[in-house]
Amino acid sequence: MLDALHISLLQDQATAHWHDNSAPLQTARDAFETLILDQHRANFDLWHREDAARDPLAADQAIAAVKRAIDKLNQRRNDLVERIDVALLESIPAQSAELPLNSETPGLMVDRLSILALKIFHTEEETRRKEASAEHHQRNRERLALLLEQRDDLTTCLATLWTEVRNGKRRFKLYRQLKMYNDPALNPVLYSRPLTPDG
Repeated sequence: MLDALHISLLQDQATAHWHDNSAPLQTARDAFETLILDQHRANFDLWHREDAARDPLAADQAIAAVKRAIDKLNQRRNDLVERIDVALLESIPAQSAELPLNSETPGLMVDRLSILALKIFHTEEETRRKEASAEHHQRNRERLALLLEQRDDLTTCLATLWTEVRNGKRRFKLYRQLKMYNDPALNPVLYSRPLTPDG
């Protein structure tokens, strides 16, 4: 069910396509790949909203709107990580509590791969930006090499974890993110403010 190399390929293709619709995009083969792409899309949108939030010329009202969009996207991103883990857990037999527990779930590793795909795409852009200096290009070539190495390592770790899980040698749990900032019952700024007549 989980193919780490294929996930990286899907994320790279989607990143290129969402930046340029003429770039090819492989259609998701099943519901699990749809989850992978949905989760990556949340990170893609989050990445670009965060760029907008750092615009020093943006008006305060625009920054506030972007911040609210970031909060919603971050919640979606984390919800989709959990859904990836649920799908994987449902695809295997019940795990023995005696098995060694992995502290990071496959869904969280997929999320890290997603962010690396975005860093790789944008860093590669910087290696050839026309108005940038030769030093800038070189620095970003060095950064790109590190990012590619990190992704290779993480892809291998994810593949190894999933193999060990399927072979009954290691287990993972569903870790709920339990975010508090979007919950009016848990965020003090929200629950300490009286409701207005229109809600």
